[in-house]
Amino acid sequence: VQLQAFGGGLVQAGDSLRLSCAASGRTFSRYAVGWFRQAPGNEREFVAVISASGGSTVFADSVRGRFTIFRDNAKNTVHLQMNRLKPGDTAVYYCGAGRVPIDTLVGGTAPYWGQGTKVTVSS
Repeated sequence: VQLQAFGGGLVQAGDSLRLSCAASGRTFSRYAVGWFRQAPGNEREFVAVISASGGSTVFADSVRGRFTIFRDNAKNTVHLQMNRLKPGDTAVYYCGAGRVPIDTLVGGTAPYWGQGTKVTVSS
């Protein structure tokens, strides 16, 4: 599976942005997909995950209530809708996927990774 993350950009605090993770491969619908981010000087951290079926999602405390994650398996795409963005959300965002339990992705481990897309939130 090859993943490509896109949709990042420069926005102001309070704005919304939607990131997308597009995947190759016909079995993408069997993969849990997570979003992660890494701010300058920080380690990569978990943001959100969605199960293969889309029936289960988990969010980091820092984004719960502001971010949503959903998938379109027909288009091999997972989206991260980010609302009420804060300067603290500034980071490079990555998507990761695998045929693993979502807890594995929550823990930061993913068999497949996409390249990052940069999100900058100005105050």
